[in-house]
Amino acid sequence: MRILTIGAGGVGTAAAGIAARRDFFDRFVVADHDPARARAAANHDDRFVAERIDASSADQVTALCRKHAVTHVLNAVDPRFVMPVFEGALAAGAGYLDMAMSMSDASTGVRLGDAQFARQDAWSAAGGLALVGMGVEPGLSDVFARYAADHLFSTIDEIGIRDGGNLVVDGHPFAPSFSIWTTIEECLNPPVVYERDRGWFTTEPFSEPETFDFPAGIGPVECVNVEHEEVLLIPRWVDAGRVTFKYGLGKEFIDVLKTLRTLGLDRTQPVDVGGTMVSPRDLVAAVLPDPATLGDRMTGATCAGTLVSGLDKQGRPSTVYLYHVVDNRWSMTEYGSQAVVWQTAVNPVVALELLAAGAWSGTGVLGPEAFDAVPFLDLLTAYGSPWAMRTR
Repeated sequence: MRILTIGAGGVGTAAAGIAARRDFFDRFVVADHDPARARAAANHDDRFVAERIDASSADQVTALCRKHAVTHVLNAVDPRFVMPVFEGALAAGAGYLDMAMSMSDASTGVRLGDAQFARQDAWSAAGGLALVGMGVEPGLSDVFARYAADHLFSTIDEIGIRDGGNLVVDGHPFAPSFSIWTTIEECLNPPVVYERDRGWFTTEPFSEPETFDFPAGIGPVECVNVEHEEVLLIPRWVDAGRVTFKYGLGKEFIDVLKTLRTLGLDRTQPVDVGGTMVSPRDLVAAVLPDPATLGDRMTGATCAGTLVSGLDKQGRPSTVYLYHVVDNRWSMTEYGSQAVVWQTAVNPVVALELLAAGAWSGTGVLGPEAFDAVPFLDLLTAYGSPWAMRTR
């Protein structure tokens, strides 16, 4: 296996560090628009190479794949660049993985991932596999949904992704632990909900608040509906009466996001500022600290999990929360990456190893739910980061 990772931010850097401890690949190319950042992320062993790339150019993606005989492209840049990286990998005959899917457009009814699923026939005809939504959420959360359907439940009434934590960044009252560009996109777009009888529909941002008690000492956190890929992915492969995604943001975080929207600072269209065209959202991202640099000032843990309710294999009512917790002190000590980016990065690396071994295989555009969950969960545990389950 020869891997091209596009993006040397927090997640791309963490993925390289995780992969460096494994032996399932021959070449790992790290490409970024900033050559210095790519070199820093690729500073491991002689299997690693740094390159410069413009992720908005499918042709550059294809050319870099051909230069290094790449077999698999890991997309670690923000959702704006999903389609050129996706198309560049297809043109090169390389497999593709991402952690966030093609963007939605509420004004036209385009949903997350629609542009990628529209290319299903092209990927199938080429005999290639695009494994979409293979981070932590989406990704591991979808693997949990598949595991629950196969091994824990006979009937599923509801699958609810619940994401929360107690991470605190010293000295920063507002410092998102993930890309603010992506955070704004997810949290301010209309959330999608799936119901078997209605299909997919949208609600208001931050709707249906509930307090969820997270494990591992995190405790109760208020969670609200947020637009996320799992709601679009899970119903394609797992039969469930309802699917939701709720994020534990907290009132202060929500208030800041609402203020950004009120001021128009969530917009991506550039505006004229003294003769210079500037995207308001890019400006917000520029003035906030880089999430990849926050680890040494961060304390607490992050939890990603899937809450499933229905009838168990014996026909009895059951509710199970399958989850994965990463403590920031552990991830910083062990890998030098803060908890959220490390938790995101480990999952595509595990998936790549399964693809290299042939434990996972397929053609077309597929989500994590399309594959057997057990090999993935076993290998995740072997990476030193076990998952857990709470039943009530």
